[in-house]
Amino acid sequence: MTPLEIGYYAVGGLLVLIYLGMPIGIGMLGVSFLGVTLIRNDDVALRMLGAAGNDSLREYLYAVVPLFVLMGLLVTVSNVGKDTFDVFQRMLRRMMAGLGIATVFANAVFASITGISIASATVFSRVAVPEMTRHGYSKRFATGVVAGSSVLGMMIPPSLLMIVYAVLAEESVGRMFLAGIGPGILLALVFSATILLMAGWRKELVYARPDDAPESEDFTFGEIVRKALPILALMLVVLGGLYGGFLNPTEAGAAGAAGALVIALMRRALPARTLWNLMVETGQITVSVLFLILAATFFSRMLALSGVPRELAALFLDSSIGPFGFLLVYLVLIVLLGCLIDSISIMLIVLPIALPVAEAAGFDLIWFGVLTVVAVEMGLLTPPFGLSVYTIKSAIDDPELSVGDIFRGAFPFVLAMVVALAILIAFPSISTWLARL
Repeated sequence: MTPLEIGYYAVGGLLVLIYLGMPIGIGMLGVSFLGVTLIRNDDVALRMLGAAGNDSLREYLYAVVPLFVLMGLLVTVSNVGKDTFDVFQRMLRRMMAGLGIATVFANAVFASITGISIASATVFSRVAVPEMTRHGYSKRFATGVVAGSSVLGMMIPPSLLMIVYAVLAEESVGRMFLAGIGPGILLALVFSATILLMAGWRKELVYARPDDAPESEDFTFGEIVRKALPILALMLVVLGGLYGGFLNPTEAGAAGAAGALVIALMRRALPARTLWNLMVETGQITVSVLFLILAATFFSRMLALSGVPRELAALFLDSSIGPFGFLLVYLVLIVLLGCLIDSISIMLIVLPIALPVAEAAGFDLIWFGVLTVVAVEMGLLTPPFGLSVYTIKSAIDDPELSVGDIFRGAFPFVLAMVVALAILIAFPSISTWLARL
């Protein structure tokens, strides 16, 4: 077999192994080792595996992963999410479908201090859904809003997916974080417009009992300030330090984790057992992410050795389909894969093949990364995988609420993400203007 044929068989073999249920990282390492052995020999494969591990994981940058994960977990246990929702509920209580819009913007702010969509889905399914149903919104709409707006956790920085993309694309993590701000705000605005359209034209999709909704809970100005202060302080430390040039991404993660720890301790939300569980969970998430990055690095080097990315670049760019035809095929493939496997795994499988093609097409890799993250996040809302949907279902103990109801409630927000994706393709500067300053 030629190296090119070996590369194609390796990609096909990996997809078969994933379908059979093998963990993504182990499957990647296995097919990559076998591929390099067939192209060269097992000695070269061993040396490449060692080099991939050394090059992938020894960088100072990778300390950002456990720090941001720990910050997100600490923020979750200290009820910052509930306080964020309370603040926006008070601010938007007189607006039509105000609680739905409050959930979107509270999720956006919460995303800026966690970076994990599943954390947002867990917190707001317990905070926003009961409050919205109490005020007359349907359970389908309430859970759909939470599921839809939870994807902001991976778009608005800090974002775990942005970190993974930056590593694979060899782009600056700080620039990727900056690139997520505009699209994150755009997504929040498109979600809010979707809610207003539904409430104005199809009220039966929003309200279960619009005529007898109770009054919103009122808060004094002092209570609002008390609830908002920890959120603003964390945003100032993390985002202000990062974008002000005072901190690099790893230092910003450390400062954010320390700030979240102080908030949790001041609120007495962190008994010793909880702290230990959070540290263990942080370690588990970090190890799984770094192992996947190691496997993806080895996989991308095997593909480069086989010549598959170069051949695909020539196939797409020299044919009638052209660069934007490739982009459309790529985004559709990402969304379809999102129906089956998780977000990070999608990126690790597809990007080693797609990035060389995107670079050959002359695409801005930061813009390409933003489009990738938006398309990947759509997979959190689409059946049958829909991780955010299943997270919400597991967090809400309601036998009358089915998974299908949550998927149907989230569907308008999938359409809203398609609109946002089209806007980002048409106007790349939304993603790149801050990152290129």
